[in-house]
Amino acid sequence: MKRKGSAVWQGDLKAGKGTVSTESGVLAQTQYSFGTRFENGKGTNPEELIAAAHAGCFTMALSAQLGNAGLTAERLETTATVNFEKLEAGWTVTQVHLDVKGKVPKADAAAWEKATAAAKSGCPISRLLNTTITMDVRLEA
Repeated sequence: MKRKGSAVWQGDLKAGKGTVSTESGVLAQTQYSFGTRFENGKGTNPEELIAAAHAGCFTMALSAQLGNAGLTAERLETTATVNFEKLEAGWTVTQVHLDVKGKVPKADAAAWEKATAAAKSGCPISRLLNTTITMDVRLEA
């Protein structure tokens, strides 16, 4: 299985602009630029897309782990925050933090912790990223 994303860039780094697209068409020539990446310009940026991909992947993996434990979530919600910092080597994604909330009938704290830990280590995007990945998890009643 292969998935594709593409980017087009025109111009220099600061004044130029680009678009990103996905093979599925969900993103179609979505704008990104220096301003959307390093300032607060309108559009997206690679780090935001990584955050969305990681949140989506982790949440699906958590649903699978809960299912393996005989549990079904009423609702799972994950926000991934990507830290993007200027280091001596250049701009670097230094950390991803997952903030996870779940409403899972019949789940106790032990089952929740086991499922979230397994999802964090088992999510393909977690394994892809060569960075520290942290998370906060909360089981809502």
